[in-house]
Order: sequence, then structure tokens, then C-alpha cells
Amino acid sequence: MTLYGTSRLAKRFELSLLGQGSQVSRPLSEALDRIGHQVIVLDRVPKLEEVGAGLQLTPNASRILGRLGLLEQIDKYAQYWGSLSLRRWRDGRIIGSSPLMPQVGMKYKAPLYAIHRCDLQRVLLDAVQEAGIPVRLNQKVCQVDPSFSARVQLSSGEWIEGDVLVGADGIKSQIRSRMAAASGIRDHSVPTGDAAYRVLIPREKMKQDPEAMSLLDGNFGVRWMGPGGHIIGYPVKQRKFYNMVLLHPQKPSGENTESWTNKGHKSEMIAFYRDWNPLVQKLISYVPEGEINEWTLNSHLALPRWTENRCALVGDACHPMLPYVAQGAAQALEDAAVLAITLSLTDDVPLALRVYESARKKRAETIQDSAARTRMTLHLPDGPEQEARDLAMGSEGKNPDLFVDTSWQDYMWKTDVMKDTLDGWDRYVAEVMGDPKHDAEVPDDGISPRL
Repeated sequence: MTLYGTSRLAKRFELSLLGQGSQVSRPLSEALDRIGHQVIVLDRVPKLEEVGAGLQLTPNASRILGRLGLLEQIDKYAQYWGSLSLRRWRDGRIIGSSPLMPQVGMKYKAPLYAIHRCDLQRVLLDAVQEAGIPVRLNQKVCQVDPSFSARVQLSSGEWIEGDVLVGADGIKSQIRSRMAAASGIRDHSVPTGDAAYRVLIPREKMKQDPEAMSLLDGNFGVRWMGPGGHIIGYPVKQRKFYNMVLLHPQKPSGENTESWTNKGHKSEMIAFYRDWNPLVQKLISYVPEGEINEWTLNSHLALPRWTENRCALVGDACHPMLPYVAQGAAQALEDAAVLAITLSLTDDVPLALRVYESARKKRAETIQDSAARTRMTLHLPDGPEQEARDLAMGSEGKNPDLFVDTSWQDYMWKTDVMKDTLDGWDRYVAEVMGDPKHDAEVPDDGISPRL
């Protein structure tokens, strides 16, 4: 079987994917299996659980999922956004509205969805199981071969060997830390100063409130922006829940541990948002006690390399994304798609991995940096700069919220990384083999690749 234009398989490889219950190891294994490779997923989680909250699948992500034949299943769980409403924190006043579906779907020939993470994981896992791809749980890596051959030792003492080893195991990736050390750097994160609550409000808690129900039954997302924080909300799980992510300053005593399972306190959430508009305060009051997750948001320094010998990193293992432009899942899927393409076009594993890195690294890190810039824009204190931002958000032209800025949408959503990799294969090979540089183009919109 082929995958988007890969009419031949140069060589059938045996691949080991290190996962952490994430949405990147599963589509990658599915794509590699479709092409004809032999794949095993070694997942460090002891069991597969429905965890997480809502996320957005932007057109660059749904385009790839469509090529894997998964959109029909995703349609059963996802909601379309007709627009994103941009609002002030104190009075809830609408300062702008950005049209999304169906306009962006027609423009980019792929839809934009909101979906609960566990529903996406269910679709991906069903596809992996249907393909017969083995997934081994509770597989903890204790040693990576120092030469970065495709060889790791598990905590059980077993050695796993193959042709390619892929680290899809998130920010705490063993391979990431070893690659950083091999490059002579200390891999560490830097607190952004932000933390986030993730909450799901059940329909039953909202049903007596017509104003709140207009959000749950509406065909739009909402972003409230205020000093030092913002909130984004939208319905998920067939409108049975209202998903909210509430960004706020990290507590001075807060841990820097990046975990989605850390519990937050409702009293602290109420205290920070006490001066926000009445609708926000009502929504917070509907949040069930004990069901608030809070995690700190850290920036991670760019790695010099994503690949070494026969090992490669994908997703959060190489470019952890802050949530401000909703590209975490999408960029992981782009990694998976490009890596599947490059491993189909040559029998030279190190070359395939270097081309993957060349095709992906600059783009992913540029988008990573755009999220950091958007964070500053969304959290401005009240004053002249905030007033200019709000005016721009309500006008035609460049939008300081890069998620809804049309020029930045073109870069994020229009780019077809699979087509670009296939069409640019010879150019990428020449680049990694030392021919004159062929830098990927980034739109001239004032955003530097390094902010």
C-alpha cells in the first residue's frame, strides 16, 4: 500500500517507536505500516487511559489524517468552529471575530475541528489495532545505545533492536536527553511564568443557564483576554462538555513539573478570575470540585539535532509547543507524515532521517517561536498597547493573535508538508549532503525564526 504519492518502497525497515500514550506514535505507526514497514510501539504508560482535554485539529493536521483515511471516524466525535470570538476580560465585550469553518476548509481543502483528546486517541488506537500493529505497554527505556543505533534496553533487561528507533515519548524523552548530551548541551526547560487550568464543564451543570448554554450549543470558540492571562473555551464530546483552558500567572511557589495530571484548586482559580466578566465567573462556578488539572508552561531550548545515526525524535520530544497557536498536535502529525515519506524513498536510514530533520526543523521551530510571541500579545496589561491590539483585532489586516491572522494561517495551515517533501526530495538530499544551502521559505510577516 502507498501513502500519498509514495509509489515505491525502497526498503522494508523494522522500526521501534517509543511512545507515551501520545497522538504522534499512533499515526506514525499507521503511516509506516501503510507504506509497508514493520513497526512495534513501545509505550511507557502502564495502561491506555482517557486523559487530557480538548484540542484543535487545524487544516494542516486534518489533511494528514484524511490521507490516513481517518476523517470519517473523527467526524463522529469532532465539532466544527464557525468562528473564534475575541473578547475583553472585564466586560466580555466582543472586540473581534474571526471566521473559520467552512471558509478555512474550502480555502485550505481540509477542515478545522475541535475534539477531545481521548476521542482522537480512540480513533488513532482503533486504526493501529485494526492494522495489527503491536503495542506493548509499560515499556520503560533504561538505556539508549551510545552510538544511536536503533537499539534500546528496557527496564526488564530486554534489548530491542531494529533498523530505526523513533522517540515519540514527549518532553521527558530518553532519546532527547541523550541527543542533547551528545551535542554537549544540558537539556532543560525555562518557565514562561504561565500556568494553565484545564477543565471540562458537564452539560448538566450548565443547562439551567441560557447564557452558558449559548456557548455549549453554539458553533464557535471564545477567547477572553486580560492582564496576565486568557481563557479559551469551546464545546467537545458532542456538546456534552464545555472545554476551558485558563491561562494565568504561575504561582510563586508553583512547581515547574510539566504534567497534565497535577491537580489545581478551585478556590485559587476563582480568586485569580474574580474580576473577570460575570459569564466567566459563572462558568468557573460550574466546574466540578476535584476535577481541575493545572500544569506549568515551560519553554524548551531548541536542540541542535533531531536525529543521530538511526535515531529520530518527533513531536514534543523535539519541539514542545506552547498552546497559544494550537499547533501541538498538528506539528506532531507533520513530523509523522514527513518521516513516513522519507523512510519510503531511500534504503539509507541516516539519510532519510537527516532529510526528515531538514524538511521539518526550521518550520516547526518557527511555529514554536510564534506561540511564544502570541503569548505576550494575549496577556497584555490594560493600557495603550492593549488598546492598539484590540483595535487591530477588530479591523481588517494583520491580526496580532497569530492563530487568526490570515498570513500566519497560510504558513501554518496551507503548507502541505507531505507534498513539499516529495517534490523537494532531491533538494533536501543535496542540502544534507553539503550542497549549497536551500533554506525553507518563511513568510515575511515580521516574525523572526528566533524570538
